[in-house]
This record gives sequence, structure tokens and C-alpha cells, in this order.
Amino acid sequence: MDPLLLGALVAFFTIFVLFSGVSVALGLLIVSAGFLIIFDGMRSLELMPEILFGKLDNFALLSIPMFIIMGASIASTRAGADLYEALERWLTRVPGGLVVSNLGACALFAAMSGSSPATCAAIGKMGIPEMRKRGYPDGVAAGSIAAGGTLGILIPPSVTMIVYGIATETSIGRLFLAGVIPGLLLVGLFMAWSLYSTWRSGDASVLSAGSYTWKERFEILPRVLPFLAIIVGVLYAMYGGIATPSETAAVGALMCLVIAMVIYKLWNPGDLWVVLRDSTKESVMILFIIAAAGVFSYMLSSLFITQAIAEWIGTLDVNRWVLMGAVNIFLLIAGFFLPPVAVILMAAPILLPIITTAGFDPIWFAVVLTINMEIGLISPPVGLNLYVINGIAPDISLKTILKGSLPFVGCMVVAIILLCLFPGLATWLPDAVMGPTR
Repeated sequence: MDPLLLGALVAFFTIFVLFSGVSVALGLLIVSAGFLIIFDGMRSLELMPEILFGKLDNFALLSIPMFIIMGASIASTRAGADLYEALERWLTRVPGGLVVSNLGACALFAAMSGSSPATCAAIGKMGIPEMRKRGYPDGVAAGSIAAGGTLGILIPPSVTMIVYGIATETSIGRLFLAGVIPGLLLVGLFMAWSLYSTWRSGDASVLSAGSYTWKERFEILPRVLPFLAIIVGVLYAMYGGIATPSETAAVGALMCLVIAMVIYKLWNPGDLWVVLRDSTKESVMILFIIAAAGVFSYMLSSLFITQAIAEWIGTLDVNRWVLMGAVNIFLLIAGFFLPPVAVILMAAPILLPIITTAGFDPIWFAVVLTINMEIGLISPPVGLNLYVINGIAPDISLKTILKGSLPFVGCMVVAIILLCLFPGLATWLPDAVMGPTR
């Protein structure tokens, strides 16, 4: 059978199986095993266990559960609420300081936890009621938190970037650095739209907040600064050549647990058990998807599907930016239905040779891909962050939350366009810190 036609069949059955409700990892294994048996015979299954476990035989994977524990220990405390309160007290005199505080808190908490839903939940519980009480429109209050929560997969340390690095054999350190400037760019765009939307609503009085004394501003800092110090320490150890990403993740996870126990009195064994249990569940889920995606990639390569697609794309007489536009549309559609980790692991083996052949930087592409995945987090039908916000503020309709989130989708599209026009936004910092790759 023609490899391109076979690839179309694989795509159809993969979508069918995943939409049936089967878990992503199990669905990938079912599709892989089925096509290998049909086209390579039963003997091909003998390699599946070796590929499955071989994909997990990677020291870099240790950083995933460590960063997840790091985020879970922070999310289990009042760190998000304290971070929000600290920023509110320090930015209270800034016009629209409350919405700026919320988005700033989302950015910082995202950097600490690396989880978009956790960021939405932690900051939204405090920020949404407070913004509504001060007169901010419901759409701005809900949409800004939903969008701000997506920063968890872009601003380092990001589990999504780690997965991309492992899937494409790209430097995780470079990927972390590549997400910094685009992450700050998105925060700036989100803040600009939120302030404009609030001003346009006609009630300029909401742009001013209450006043706090200097004592009130400083007394909150001891509860927030230790966590921020850990993030700075982790990044310094990683880029200062002191330790590998996996080693710094392990130390960061331990320190976050210790600080959660010391500052927030997380002594109850039951609470600690919940942190470790939830972290283990999420880690196993991600690692299982990584292992299954390894088998899926082997199946695509064994049946010459990946090679045929790359060769076919190479023969197309189209501008490379037209090609990148088609790739972005594909990623957007995939992100609407699948979690970011699944999309990266399924698409990376096919897309990487295509984008490198077209002359695009894989580090730059990682940022573009991640922003596409962010859009999926606040877009139906899955739109995980939308449902998290709806759970926090059930009296705000899902329609209102979605309506409030759409302008932030526009901000993300603008960010992608700016990255296409100025690729250095993603590549300059990694090259400056770690040296150019070529």
C-alpha cells in the first residue's frame, strides 16, 4: 500500500480510537499494535515491550515527576493566594493594578507550578471574586485568569518543554530559555488587552484599587519570596553548569516540600500523601504516554509513513511560510481535542523533519507549538481551563467565560505572528546564555 494512503488510514483510526474514550496511551498502543500486526505480522509485536520500556530508559525523564512534585507541593498550599495578595498590595497604585496583579500572579505561579489547571485554580479562587467585587466585567475577570493559566506550559520550568525536548532530542535547557521572552510577551499582551477591555467597559473607577501601608506590603513577602528563590535557584543551577535539569528538579522538589511544611505547616501525613499520590498519578500518565508514543513512532517509521510524508512535503512547490501556516492550523485543531503532551509526542516525529527541512529552528518551533497548545487550553470542545474557571465561579456561564477568553486567543495569535516576524524572540536568549548552536 502507498505509504501516504497508509498514513491517512493511521490518522483516521487514531482519531477514531482516541474519540472512543480510550486513554491516550492505550489508544496509541492499540493503533500501533493493530497496524504492525496487519502489515508486519505477529513477529513485530516481539519488539513492542523493548521499545516501550526502552523509551523510558532516559535519565532526563526523571525531571518530569520531580517538577510535578515541585508544582503539586506549591499548589497544595496558600502560595497562590499569598502571591496574589503580595502583587495586589505592591501594584495597587498602578491603573488597573488588580487585573495586572492577577496576570502577574498567574505568570509567577505558572513558573513555580508548571501546571495550567493548577494556576487557574490557585489564582482564580482569589482573583475572580475580588475583580468582580471591584466592578471588573465578568468576561475580563474569568478570561484573564483562564488565559493567564495557560502560561504554565510556556514559562520555565515547563513539563511540556521537557516532553518536547525528549521527543525531539533537543536541549531542555535551551527550550526553557526559549520560553522566557515569549512568555513575558504574552503576559504583556494579556495585560494590555485586559486594561483596554476594562477601560472600554466605561467604568474607569475599577481601574483604581485600595491603598496599603508599607508594613502591609512587606509583611506578605516572607511567605512568597522563598518559593521564588527556589525557581531562581533552579534556573541558576541549570544554566550555571552546576547540575543537570534532572538534578536541579530533584533538589527543587525537595526544597518546595520542605518550605511547604515549614511556612504553610503542611505536617499532616494525609496532606503529604495527597501531594505525592497526585504527583505519582500525573507522572505515570505522562510517562505512559511517552512510552506509548515511542511505539507509535516506531510503527510510523517501520511502515515508512514518516519518511513518505517528509519526502512528499519536500516535493511541494510552496513557500515555507505557507507550509508553516498549514502546520499551525494542524496544531490548533489537534490542540482543541488532545492534551499538549499527547499532541507533542504524536506530532513531533512527523513535523520535526518537515520544519527542519524547510529551514525552521526546532527551538523556535517548540515555542510556536506550545503557544498553539495554550490556545487549545482555552478553546472548546476540551478547553480544560474554561471548565476549571467554571468550577471556581459557577455563576459565570461557560459562554461568558469563553467570550472573555477569545480576545486572549487573539493575543496568542499575535504572539505567533510576532515570533514568525522576529524569530529572535525565542532564539536570542538561548544563544546568548548557552552560545549559538551553529
